[in-house]
Amino acid sequence: MNEPSLKLEYGNSLAAAPVIREPLHAPVAHLVRGGVIEGIHYGSVVVLAADGTVELQIGDIEAAFYPRSAVKPLQAAAMLRAGLPLDGELLSLAAASHSGEERHLAGTRRILELAGLTEDRLRNVPDLPFDPVVREAWIREGRLPSRLAQNCSGKHAAMLYTAKLNGWSLDDYLDPAHPLQQAIAEIVEDLTGQAIARVSVDGCGAPLFSVSLHGLARAAAGITTAAPGTPEAQVADAMREHAEMASGSGRDVAALMRAVPGLLSKDGFEGVQFAALPDGRSVAVKIADGADRARIPVAAAALARAGVDPAALAEFGGAPLLGGGVVVGHVRPARALDPLPAQDMCA
Repeated sequence: MNEPSLKLEYGNSLAAAPVIREPLHAPVAHLVRGGVIEGIHYGSVVVLAADGTVELQIGDIEAAFYPRSAVKPLQAAAMLRAGLPLDGELLSLAAASHSGEERHLAGTRRILELAGLTEDRLRNVPDLPFDPVVREAWIREGRLPSRLAQNCSGKHAAMLYTAKLNGWSLDDYLDPAHPLQQAIAEIVEDLTGQAIARVSVDGCGAPLFSVSLHGLARAAAGITTAAPGTPEAQVADAMREHAEMASGSGRDVAALMRAVPGLLSKDGFEGVQFAALPDGRSVAVKIADGADRARIPVAAAALARAGVDPAALAEFGGAPLLGGGVVVGHVRPARALDPLPAQDMCA
């Protein structure tokens, strides 16, 4: 299969690109029904201490993988570096995988208006809203898929705005060779600390850069520990303050940021999530089969291993398994993710 090409001059400070191989995933979550393990989700998890050292690794944290939408905060920071003048709710939307609520559509329209552009300039794929309730209402009203409703429209509107401000071409803003995408690739390498392994295309049509799970965790820590006023810090502040704009009113990633003060978190399709604290502690998760039901319980367990109070994470233990309408089981993170005894945890 032909992949888009990307030509970059890698700096000497960058680690080599992660190896493209079949990831050596390990069990990270069990489906327990009636006391019996009914299913196993494999994946990989990394927990970094505040100084960047690896405190826990499960599975394969160094193989090349696609972070999917978890890379959006990096894309937004790259656009700020290139002069994008957004802040607050609109900046959070620029880093969003939104639910397609009216606030998200209105915000995307506002970004386009600021750029002096219209919806027809967007090059993301048309889709229905991501949120099931919003989607059902959309269908009942006879509304068709649209680029505005697709969950990446805020990012795409911000990309167009950035390109226009810099005098870059608009029709090909998704080309990996476009100056905008080159600027994004540069910050991906800068924050992950490693060369990009391969470039493909994300579901929305934007270039997708392959790094390692370890690299994603480093990038997350780099964003949350960035100096005040820097593009990275601005993105983190906007997403934390406007978590529902970066996701949706009913989304677990927004609830997680509300539950843990100072936490920045972003999810991505195919079971990806990162979460990072202001002191640099960070976690990154990849569920091998892409199962969403395992993503949030495993991420929460990883945060507990990073030192977050398990009581603050209690609501993220995962959806119960039902039998005849009665709770008979649950999704349980693997024992390797159990919190350490208090005396073994860092202060």
